[in-house]
This record gives sequence, C-alpha cells and structure tokens, in this order.
Amino acid sequence: MEKDVDKALELIKRGTVEIIEEDELRERLKKAVDSGQTLRVKAGFDPTAPDLHLGHTVLIQKMKHFQDLGHRVLFLIGDFTGLIGDPTGKSETRPPLTPEQVQQNARTYKEQIFKILDEEKTEVVFNSTWMNEMKAIDMIRLCAKHTVARMLERDDFKKRFQSNKPIGIHEFIYPLIQGYDSVALHPDVELGGTDQKFNLLVGRHLQREYGQPPQVVITMPLLEGLDGVNKMSKSLGNYVGITEPPGEMFGKLMSISDKLMFRYYELLSNKSVDEIKRLKKDIESGSLHPKEAKIALAMELVARFHGEAAAAEAKKAFEAQFSRGEIPEDIPELEVSGEGKVYLPKVLKEAGLVKSTSEARRLIKQGAVSMDGKKIREEEFSMPGGDSVVLKIGKRRYLRLLLR
Repeated sequence: MEKDVDKALELIKRGTVEIIEEDELRERLKKAVDSGQTLRVKAGFDPTAPDLHLGHTVLIQKMKHFQDLGHRVLFLIGDFTGLIGDPTGKSETRPPLTPEQVQQNARTYKEQIFKILDEEKTEVVFNSTWMNEMKAIDMIRLCAKHTVARMLERDDFKKRFQSNKPIGIHEFIYPLIQGYDSVALHPDVELGGTDQKFNLLVGRHLQREYGQPPQVVITMPLLEGLDGVNKMSKSLGNYVGITEPPGEMFGKLMSISDKLMFRYYELLSNKSVDEIKRLKKDIESGSLHPKEAKIALAMELVARFHGEAAAAEAKKAFEAQFSRGEIPEDIPELEVSGEGKVYLPKVLKEAGLVKSTSEARRLIKQGAVSMDGKKIREEEFSMPGGDSVVLKIGKRRYLRLLLR
C-alpha cells in the first residue's frame, strides 16, 4: 500500500472533477496506512448495452489507480437497476430492458473489465443479490428516507415536471436503490461521472440514515467522443469500442484532434503526469511531432485491449494505408447488377457503411466519398469500364463494388 498520503492523493485527483469531501478522503487514506486495511472503492455500471467504450473506461481507469495504490475495488453490475433504467439526463421515461438482455450484457462486462483491472484486487458484485431479498416493507422504509422535494431538485426531473412530461414513480426509486447499494456494500469511496453526482450523494445520505460513515464521492468528467464536442456515445457514432478490431480502434484514435489527444492521455493513459507534461513540452518546442504522440497513445490503448502484437500490426497497417496511400486488402465487397447503374446512398447503406441513406447523401454533398481516388458528387452513376471500383467513405471506410 502507498504510504505517502500526498503522493496517493496526487494520483487519485488526476483528472477528477470533484471530491466530496477531500479532507475525509485524506483521513481515510491515512487511517488505511496506519491500520494496514485497504479502502473499499465502488463504481456501478448498469448493463444497458452489450459493449463498453472508452468513455466507460474513464471510471475503470480511476479504479485501477486505487488498485495501484493497494486498495480493493468493487465493480458493481446493476443487474437490478438495469431493469428500471437510469433516468439521469433523460427527457422522457426510457424503455426497460428485459432480464435476458441485462444478464447477457452483464456477462460481457465481466469479460471486458479485466483488460484494465487486476482481477485479484477486484470484487464483482450484482445489486440483485440484496435487492431481490428486499421485502415490500423494506422498500417502503427506504422510500421514507427521502422526499419528493429533494428528488425534484434534480435538473432532469425538474425540467420534465415543469414541462408536464411524465415521470414514473419507479424513476424516483432508481436513485434510492443506487444509493442503497452503498448501504449494502459499505464503500469508503464511490466513483461516478459528473452526471451521476445526485445519485452518488443520495448514497452518502442513505449511509448516514442507516448509521454508517458516509462515503467519499469522486466525480469524473464525461469523456468527449471523436468529434471533441459531445460525450462519447454509441448513438452519436463518436465512440471507440474496446472490443472493436485493433485496426479500427487505431484508426479512430488517430483521427482525434491534438487537443483531444491530451484529454485522452490524462483520462485513459497509464503515463504519469510528468511524462504527459514532457510530451506537451516536446510538441511545443517542435522536437516531437503531434502525430508521433498520437501514435504512442493509439499503440498504448490498442495494446491494452488486444495485446502488443496486435497494436504493432495495426500501426503497420495504418501507416501503409494512410502514409503511403495503400488500399487495405480486406475491404468489404458488394455486387451490383450487370446494367451498372448504381444509386450510391442505397449501396452504402446495404454495405453497412452508413446508418441511413440520408447520412450517405450528406457525406456525398460534403465530398467525403470518392471512387478510385476521385470525389463523387452525384448520388447515381454508371459503373465505369472494368468490372470493379473502390469507394472510399471518409478517412477509413472502403468498399469494393463488383459488376455482376
């Protein structure tokens, strides 16, 4: 266990938005050193999607920091709360998942998290363990620990209430159940995104109500996606999934801006604060090109989830494709009729390269689609001479069209 409390705090505070309360955290770290007992650090994840992306790993990386300091982490899978659906940031009631969906997603989470966390220092827990045992009278007593007025202090609830949008009673219960997880697990620290601050403080409040020392709350920022503006999200298409193929992951990371690169370094990299400062200094002085720093980041993150050999191969393929303009060998293929008439938006959608024909039309108008190296401005065209052409969509997507 790290004996230097100031040094431990420096690592814990890296990238954090808020610590409630820092003095309490310092005291618990000191007590842990004096007693030799590790802190219990909790973070909860509702299994609402089958795969994790880099945005999720911001919290997991912070859990790893606590493990590096010698402490034990509680990776809570909200298989019970996942059936309700977290109302945080939602403008309307979200549809609940089925128990089968929740269980399948939970299994994939367990498979993915140990790419980062030390399995021996991790306790994976499911909140259905205690919630399925809770009786109706216990739930009533839990609800009595909070008020409707306090719930309506939440910005998302307040907006929905003021605009006469429905709020389900079960949505009020969600923060209470998330908070009760802390009563059941007795954590010293709970981690969460800034959007979870209300729920985390409910946990702190409920621990007091049940006669426990209140947990320290640490909030982490929501990682910006590839666009550098919106938070990383599958629905926005600006995400990097941790189960994506190495080449796809490498290419996506190389597409981020230089400014966003250092945001990712701070929140995702294992490099020390001093190492990251040196990188910035070298780039500012001109002794290091930003692209080289970006390659190092992409290599580190791809190696974390796929291994060093896969990262090296992804780098090699990226340089061949983009530095020397080579076309990848394993691009998807699609056949078109012998008449050779091609309606491009439909073709791109059928090939799975865009989500809709409207997205394809937008990319064509933006000049983001080319055929054999020449930009396409028309939505419909005839296949040129020969029996195949290569389409390029954006920076990394390719499609070979074959004339049948």
